[in-house]
Amino acid sequence: MSGFTSYNDTCPWRRSTTPSRCSWPRGTPPWSAPSTGSGGWRPTTSFHLVYSEASIHFEAHIIDILRGFRTGDLGDLSPAQFRRVSELQCETVKEENAISEELSEWQDEVSELMAGTSSTDLDVKTGQLSSVLKKADDLRLRTVRKLVDLLTPQQAVEFLIAASELHFGVRGWGINQDRHRGNF
Repeated sequence: MSGFTSYNDTCPWRRSTTPSRCSWPRGTPPWSAPSTGSGGWRPTTSFHLVYSEASIHFEAHIIDILRGFRTGDLGDLSPAQFRRVSELQCETVKEENAISEELSEWQDEVSELMAGTSSTDLDVKTGQLSSVLKKADDLRLRTVRKLVDLLTPQQAVEFLIAASELHFGVRGWGINQDRHRGNF
């Protein structure tokens, strides 16, 4: 798991902090469809994944669990793990709401400036947007790291697989939408 978290710090697909530049040399990362954007998901989506996967695994192994067998998968989260996931979710929701509010304020300010904006104003607003995007990226990464840390290695792998499947599923959907619209 430490390999995963250290890779995420240096990986080439992590969004650039400057919205006018992408981390990829030619612009958009190859898996990002215009319909889905490259921003990633809301950090709280990670909790929905954990709870959904836990339910799926729990239902699949209910007989074994009732007989006292431990599966070690996400369906076998301990009460302490559920409590920590819930606490982390509450913390993350507060931070996510603050970032959403900051982005909303930025959008309001930009819409007021659009009528007669100088390049200096745009540079300032671009810098502000970069700051908001960096906060969102940092929260997303911190949330995944904290979740991975409180799960067992097997549970963490199952969570990361589910997250990857969601990412690629949304990407595929976006590509199909863009093809139908002729954007891609």
